[in-house]
Amino acid sequence: MLLLLALAVLGQGVRHFLTRPGQPPGQVQLLGALPPASPGAQRDSALRQGRPLGPTERINVDLASPTELTRLPKVGIRLAKVIVADRQAHGPFNSLAGLDRVSGIGPGLLKILSPHVAFSGAAGLPGSPSSATVTTAPPPQSQASPLDLNTASISELDALPGVGPSKAAAILQYRERQGRFSTVDELERVPGFGPAAISRLRDQLVAR
Repeated sequence: MLLLLALAVLGQGVRHFLTRPGQPPGQVQLLGALPPASPGAQRDSALRQGRPLGPTERINVDLASPTELTRLPKVGIRLAKVIVADRQAHGPFNSLAGLDRVSGIGPGLLKILSPHVAFSGAAGLPGSPSSATVTTAPPPQSQASPLDLNTASISELDALPGVGPSKAAAILQYRERQGRFSTVDELERVPGFGPAAISRLRDQLVAR
């Protein structure tokens, strides 16, 4: 009995020195922030690599890791690993046609991926992408001068978006019968042209 009593007193003493005053039994003490090389930091790095693609970003399929490939639309980690395994076994893809050899990638997915992928090139030519993520420049805006309604030919009018041969011929017929256009809005008098069509063409036409 004396031995049990002594052990009980010793246990209470150890508990008193190891716990903080007011701390309930079994309290869990959280560790401080993890160091940069910890698994948590690696997880954050993977999350950054797996973020969605920006509007001008492309993924170099000949260099990208599985995590980077999952940034592509419709590509999960399983398909990404299949792509990398195929690349390691058979070499770089070099083009969409080469990517088509991967099991699980067909014409539909290739069409979806086309605007978002890049390739290093078969011979590593200068200027070919050399990193997994490639940032492309936005397409340049057209610098063509507006087309003059009063001097444009039928072929020039036909080339305008949403016009076509019949509407181009109608513009010429109106011009022959009614004379020169005074404003672009006068197109509304030509059959086939409503406010929506004129609004779409306004930046591409003038009436001099």
